[in-house]
Amino acid sequence: MQKKPGRIERPTYALESVDNALRLLQMLRDVGALRLKEAAEELGTAPSTAHRLLAMLVYRGFAVQDEKRIYHPGPAMGVGPARQGWTRELTELSRPHMEALAALAGETINLVIRIGSQARFLWTAETESILRVGDRQGQVLPAELTAGGRILLAEQPRAVLEQLYLRPADEPRIDQGSSPAYDTDRRMAVGEFEVFVHELEAARTVGFAVNVEHTEEGVAALGVAIRNGRGSAIAALTAAVPVTRYRAHLRGQLVNQMHAAVRGIQVDVASIEPALVTSSAEKKTVSLNE
Repeated sequence: MQKKPGRIERPTYALESVDNALRLLQMLRDVGALRLKEAAEELGTAPSTAHRLLAMLVYRGFAVQDEKRIYHPGPAMGVGPARQGWTRELTELSRPHMEALAALAGETINLVIRIGSQARFLWTAETESILRVGDRQGQVLPAELTAGGRILLAEQPRAVLEQLYLRPADEPRIDQGSSPAYDTDRRMAVGEFEVFVHELEAARTVGFAVNVEHTEEGVAALGVAIRNGRGSAIAALTAAVPVTRYRAHLRGQLVNQMHAAVRGIQVDVASIEPALVTSSAEKKTVSLNE
């Protein structure tokens, strides 16, 4: 019998674990704050099962947990699709170079793009090292906190940075959530903003940016920009390392190895012309300069 248009039926071979994870996403979307006990009761599972599911949502950026152990929607929850067909080509062309670099350096390598004030992790090449940073593919994090996001922001003119991150002196900061990861107002006071701009200028001068435990305790990262044939920074290559190995890498060959890998990637992606990726703040800046 033909199904009626618009009719929704439960799949014959439904995967309960997947369904439970999706139900948790719906609860976070509709309720906004969720305790472990409430999640377990709603799903009809043991608290340990609900905890494992929520832990994966936190890992992938769809949930965050505050100091009271309450779960909230994470930064990836309200993010729409990148809508950039070129990112698939970029990923496919970058993968061999990333895998080779991961094997050579013994560290986890990520491919990152920036959309507005967000850094999106497109793909991860993991190393075989016993002590390593895990897969980051699919995560969405504040660009100004990540090594890849910072090196890409370093390419932006000051006017764009002001629109994205400078809070007017007469405008108070709005606390939008109990967790920093849930805070969507990334703007800074004048003094903090000037320090931020100085750090970006320094990153651009030396050719790489760093993130030392800004996004995850015990993890550091280094980021290098990837340019197309026109010289535009279209993405970033990052190396995520245990913080215990960070300073050794700064003194060692990792940055040089990353630059060598990026040179290889840039040959392959020279013809890629990304569609303009802008936030509303960047669009406003562009219109004012036209």
